[in-house]
Amino acid sequence: MTGDPPRWRQLGEFIRDQRAVARLSLRRLSELAGISNPYLSQIERGLRKPSAEILQQIARALQISAETLYVQAGILEPGPEHDDLSRRILADPHLSVEQKQALVQIYWSFRREREAPAPAQPDQGRVAAG
Repeated sequence: MTGDPPRWRQLGEFIRDQRAVARLSLRRLSELAGISNPYLSQIERGLRKPSAEILQQIARALQISAETLYVQAGILEPGPEHDDLSRRILADPHLSVEQKQALVQIYWSFRREREAPAPAQPDQGRVAAG
């Protein structure tokens, strides 16, 4: 494995935390992501450096942005748009697992809503036939 081992451990912990929030077993996440159970286990323990493609598959299965995992892996530099609110929520010792799960799910549903293309608006200049 190349790179910074503590970074891979942190990435693995982040993935494990996200999996816990999503209430997915390791086996179920590996099925959803289309990767083997042992390989996912090694990623979560920081023993493997996953490729950007594998991170994208994991992100899709966890229903989080791939960019969040890319920042965790050091593929992307964090910026204001990658302010990693999910990680802060998951680290809060004052919240229960259920509260953390609810907050993260709400946050990402709002993000997906804002990132989705706006629905086409009817032409305001037309007169309805009729």
